[in-house]
Amino acid sequence: MSGHSKWSTIKRQKGVTDARRGQLFTKLAKEIIIAARQGGANPEFNSRLRLAIQKAKDHNMPLGNIERAIKRANNEGEKTLMELTFEGYGPGGVALLMEALTDNRNRALQEIRGTLARCNGSLGEAGCVSWLFELKGVIILGVSEANAEDVVLWAIDNGAEDVKIEREFIEIYTKPADLEAMRHALEDKEFPVTSAEVTLVPNTTVELEGDTAIQALKLIDRLEGLDDVQRVSSNADFSYETLEKFQFQS
Repeated sequence: MSGHSKWSTIKRQKGVTDARRGQLFTKLAKEIIIAARQGGANPEFNSRLRLAIQKAKDHNMPLGNIERAIKRANNEGEKTLMELTFEGYGPGGVALLMEALTDNRNRALQEIRGTLARCNGSLGEAGCVSWLFELKGVIILGVSEANAEDVVLWAIDNGAEDVKIEREFIEIYTKPADLEAMRHALEDKEFPVTSAEVTLVPNTTVELEGDTAIQALKLIDRLEGLDDVQRVSSNADFSYETLEKFQFQS
């Protein structure tokens, strides 16, 4: 598990402010809108929409918001959203992939470039870091030490590509096409699934320490706070001590 993934999970466990929650719901709605536009409004026949809806539910987005987002996909007056990926580097030379959903490419580019520049990062050319990442299904479960071993053994026996145990949760990796089936199987076994999504995972990580690690975390947090940025993937790895220090500062 990359340090960025650990930080994302810790942030989720500690909760978010009302402002950040509203921003999160807006981003989740964007995912639903573009999924419905591309594959139709019926989630039974649109796997991307199913995953977007489930992700929204995982983040406690109200059902009414989800339904309105699906309806907005068919609204001719709705602005056209573009899917864009920007690549760059952060403190310590870590790789960054920034996935955006925006109705204004220039605005998204300027905000991302400016944020990188202010936090000792830089924008790179297309393809400069994307080769370091692979698309995978990632399922996070909150488990205790008592049943962690049971979850790991079951997941491996049932086709998981990899399983990693952290302090208070387990991360299960699957092929993207196997994500939904694995999640349903885990829930049938009554294992506590926290979230499941298809995302970019680094093949190798770079461990950061001290001020460089704090700078990288600050940059990732600010990038994720931009309205046009849906998610940020990084190959940075951070110790729990660093994450706890940054959590206290933020």
